[in-house]
Amino acid sequence: MPEASLIAARAAESKQGEETAVLAMSGTLGVTDAFVVTSGRNPRQVRTIVDEVERQVKIGCGRSPLRVEGRDDFGWVLMDYGDFVVHVFLDERRSYYDLERLWGDAPRVDWASELGVRPGEAENQKSDE
Repeated sequence: MPEASLIAARAAESKQGEETAVLAMSGTLGVTDAFVVTSGRNPRQVRTIVDEVERQVKIGCGRSPLRVEGRDDFGWVLMDYGDFVVHVFLDERRSYYDLERLWGDAPRVDWASELGVRPGEAENQKSDE
């Protein structure tokens, strides 16, 4: 699991990304190692999440996305880092495309534990960052 994907999940959560999930994709898809999936309530929040993910991954790993798609309307932004992909949706688009169900065979990663964050602590850290 790329450490940068865990940093991306934590960054999304810090900006109130909803139901942030990390899916281990290497055994399922073969093109990338992980999907980070999260959502926001409105385009402004989606943009804020995208900006924070980009900032935190750059600070934590010195990496920038290879490409970003969806900044035109902030309904579904895809940030491709090569070994992992971040999907930031508007809530209703996330429900419509339902990637977690589509890739239901992919194991979910307990990203908070992987980062050494205790359960419930991720929510408390939102206001700290």
